[in-house]
Amino acid sequence: MTASHIVIDARDVTLSLGKDAARVDILRGVSLSVAAGESVALLGPSGSGKSSLMAVLSGLERATSGAIHVAGADFGALDEDGLALARRGRIGIVLQAFHLLPTMTAQENVAVPLELEGEPEAFSRAQAELASVGLGHRVTHYPAQMSGGEQQRVAIARAIAPRPALLFADEPTGNLDAATGEAIMDLLFARQKETGATLVMITHDVALSRRCDRIITMRDGRIVDDAV
Repeated sequence: MTASHIVIDARDVTLSLGKDAARVDILRGVSLSVAAGESVALLGPSGSGKSSLMAVLSGLERATSGAIHVAGADFGALDEDGLALARRGRIGIVLQAFHLLPTMTAQENVAVPLELEGEPEAFSRAQAELASVGLGHRVTHYPAQMSGGEQQRVAIARAIAPRPALLFADEPTGNLDAATGEAIMDLLFARQKETGATLVMITHDVALSRRCDRIITMRDGRIVDDAV
């Protein structure tokens, strides 16, 4: 991997909460590099640090120490506003609970990140993105009018619409039945390949992790295995 092809470069990252006797070490010296276009599964038991690692790599949480460079941005040098700006356009996130805005239609939900970027054709882009995930007929529907699988498709469209270099997914099929979950993952991997995004996915599903180029296993806040 040459430096120009590395999207994530994290070195000796720690995350601790609390102080003195109440201090809890969540990440304990995590180092990893992820190449452009790569798909990586983060595997490990509950409490192993997977979600915390995703949070610091996506700029949602600030590491206690260590160096983090993501898509050309030095996260350690940025304040909260700077991290928010760095995420915009660079990073897309798909979560287990969908997190769609309930008072907005599918099209409006997908258009929001595009509007934040100043995209003048945000609504037409959103409509095209919804069509690409098989929801061209659901453009004007609200989240409550859609199934869980449809809501997760909207969430994927919203995450990918700005064409981020990096896509994070945290248990994206956790709230879905097995058949719907498999269809959603087929879609997620297909859209990742089509857009050239790098994918980092948290999962407890070993079979799903094997669909990724690489499996990183965590335990007690550390990486204990990194296999291709």
